[in-house]
Amino acid sequence: MKSTKKKNEFDKKFYIKWMVIAMTAIWAAIAAVWLSMHNWDTEESMKALAQAFTEQPAETEQQAPAEEEPAVKEEQEATEETEQPDAQPEEQPKEETPAPAPAPKDATVYPKIDQLPSEPTIVNGILLANKQHPLPETYAPGENADARSAFDSMAQAAAEDGLQLVAFSTYREFARQKQLYEGYVAKDGQEAADRYSARPGYSEHQTGLAFDIGEAGQEQHWASSSFGDTAGGKWVKENAHKYGFILRYPQGKEQITGYMHESWHFRYVGKEAATAIYNQNITLEEYLGI
Repeated sequence: MKSTKKKNEFDKKFYIKWMVIAMTAIWAAIAAVWLSMHNWDTEESMKALAQAFTEQPAETEQQAPAEEEPAVKEEQEATEETEQPDAQPEEQPKEETPAPAPAPKDATVYPKIDQLPSEPTIVNGILLANKQHPLPETYAPGENADARSAFDSMAQAAAEDGLQLVAFSTYREFARQKQLYEGYVAKDGQEAADRYSARPGYSEHQTGLAFDIGEAGQEQHWASSSFGDTAGGKWVKENAHKYGFILRYPQGKEQITGYMHESWHFRYVGKEAATAIYNQNITLEEYLGI
């Protein structure tokens, strides 16, 4: 029994002895290899060995995040590219083409209407009657008293200059205008008649404010453009505004007034408006801004 125990202790020591020898040999071999890798510089080898043992864990801990960083960065860039709206091209201001100027109004054309209005047109206190602003068929004021009084004053002043003025046509009711207009159409045709005669409901004579003026003894010039060349015609043209009358249809204004030049047709509008129209050499439509 005793010999067996001794034998076991011997075997154990033998085994430990050879383990130590083997480990020593292994470490010696490792040391030899390590030294050969560092040119057998013992001091440098020991520094490298120490650095390997101290830095290795740090490199291991940093490697994983380092490998993931590009992926995270790419994901962030992808997110930024996805979330950021596409840059819209800056809109250049469009050049606006100016609207063409409206065509000048052609006052010679009658509007297409089914019936005449129920009330006359009054602009800035002035009664208006032309091809665009007709009168009611029932409008029948008669000759205007103020216009008659103004004409009498004007005729008296002309008489002092040796001229005898005559108002040969003033107020004209709807039915009478209709009769005259239809006669002119039958004689000259509608297109020609529309230039010098108003259709019923469109005539200034129906207002009672229009006076056709001539000179006594010069009847051949009544209702004729030649009246403007006579002494009486020239006097009225230069002085009518002092009494509230205007030459209603001046020469060269047909597109504005609607009618050809009539040197004998005068319209009462009052002294203030008549003087302004005369001084500015404009028409009633231009004065009223229509």
